[in-house]
Amino acid sequence: MVRLTTTISPAGISQVSRKIAMGFGMALAWALSGGVAFADQPHEWQFGMQTPATPITERIYAFHNELLVIIFAISLFVFGLLIYIMVRFNHRAHPVPSRTTHNTVIEVLWTVIPVLILVTIAIPSFKLMYYMDRVPDAKMTVKVTGHQWYWEYTYPDNGNIDFNSNLIAEKDLKQGEPRLLDVDNPLVIPVGTTIRVQVAGSDVIHSWFVPSFGVQEYAVIGRLNEAWMRVLHPGTYYGECNQICGVNHAFMPIKVVVLSQDDFQKWLTDAKTKFSSLDKPKDNTTQVAAADQAPAVLPVADKSAQAGN
Repeated sequence: MVRLTTTISPAGISQVSRKIAMGFGMALAWALSGGVAFADQPHEWQFGMQTPATPITERIYAFHNELLVIIFAISLFVFGLLIYIMVRFNHRAHPVPSRTTHNTVIEVLWTVIPVLILVTIAIPSFKLMYYMDRVPDAKMTVKVTGHQWYWEYTYPDNGNIDFNSNLIAEKDLKQGEPRLLDVDNPLVIPVGTTIRVQVAGSDVIHSWFVPSFGVQEYAVIGRLNEAWMRVLHPGTYYGECNQICGVNHAFMPIKVVVLSQDDFQKWLTDAKTKFSSLDKPKDNTTQVAAADQAPAVLPVADKSAQAGN
């Protein structure tokens, strides 16, 4: 008789134990969170969507869950109907096929029931769209301008602060900073404040999208689009441009830092000093002359402040 034995080194046991513990922890976290990963940014092995941070996202997730129930019920009904047909009308159980070509009741049902289902879905859908589109009494305005390939943020009712937000290169990242998501100058807003977000573009179509906020608004040149948000919890939230806007589309992240009211006021005081130079006239100018007008002096954008892509 031959006895087969297997030996596992302590390092191997440790590695297996870590994997088992990691899998158990992920399963437990998923179970406790109801299938939703409580995170403000994507994580490895994440289940579900990001944690809702605004009333808009909470309503979107609630509507999503309602649709899952409806979809499951429809799928279960269709599956049951297929099973019934295969059992009841197979060749052995039903050797002589029916020659029925019309059934008024069935035809009415398969027309009316889908219409009722669509109406049931459409009513809360329209209500949600109206809730997302109608900006409530905003206490603050932030203007977002999309450029190739960076974002520009302006605070028109807070000293007209204006600054650019560029991706931090992977080689310059510090410990704990997420790759392809962190930026040099994030958008900073106060918690619990209704904020009007105005989105514009300067070249091609971009899309300002933060999943945790439920805000996705297109940045189109020559048009000022509008959205709103009211973040419920302080923290750091990430998003990206999700409109293919050119070769560096993947390097146009969004970082939003949400502070308490007191901390935001402190940041605002510092920002008025830090970004005040952007409001000063630039030394480099260009002469633009029209055939029937006198030459006009227009400032050239500061290339040092823009993304070097």
